[in-house]
Amino acid sequence: MASQRTARVVLAEDGVLIAEGIAGLLRRFGHDVVAVVGDAVKLRDAVSAYLPDLVITDVRMPPGFSDEGLVAAIELRRKYPEMAVMVVSQYIEATYAGELLDVDGESGVGYLLKDRIADITEFAAAVDRVLTGATVVDPLVVKQLVRRNRDPLAALSTREKEVLSHMAEGRSNAAIAKALFVSEAAVAKHVTGIFTRLGLIATEDDNRRVMAVLRYLR
Repeated sequence: MASQRTARVVLAEDGVLIAEGIAGLLRRFGHDVVAVVGDAVKLRDAVSAYLPDLVITDVRMPPGFSDEGLVAAIELRRKYPEMAVMVVSQYIEATYAGELLDVDGESGVGYLLKDRIADITEFAAAVDRVLTGATVVDPLVVKQLVRRNRDPLAALSTREKEVLSHMAEGRSNAAIAKALFVSEAAVAKHVTGIFTRLGLIATEDDNRRVMAVLRYLR
């Protein structure tokens, strides 16, 4: 099945067999896979070197196997708004998925679960749609995003929830750092992240720390 548009693609996937399978499908669709990489650092380097039309990346990649691929996708979409970005993973990272979809870009964006690749025709159509500027999101990802929007705390990472829990106990950043065995600077960064994800804007009249705790206690 030939694609409606031939694109230059950079693929980021640390699983060799999966990477070969996706690359083979893309070539079958008529696309030019200019690079296949296995981690987020090499993904950034490949994009800088080849300036592809489309990036396809997994979420969890070396070295941490947490959300490196998705974080890189967000950064690349911001840096290259004309480049299409598609995340293909077996994991749903709702917080970063929402951030990826919120980034303004001139081209398309997608988030598919790997089960969808089993349907070759559907995967080919999704690639074509993203290349033409559309947004393609797996229905299960949509459900997670809707659930996250209903519950503001769902937008927080596991570590941010831990920090907020300690904040609710009245602990200072120094005390939280000691309890979690991290630096005080790391705690401060997480606290800022909590404020941002909960939409708490700094004002002269409101104490964001107290407001965040109130959200948590509700």
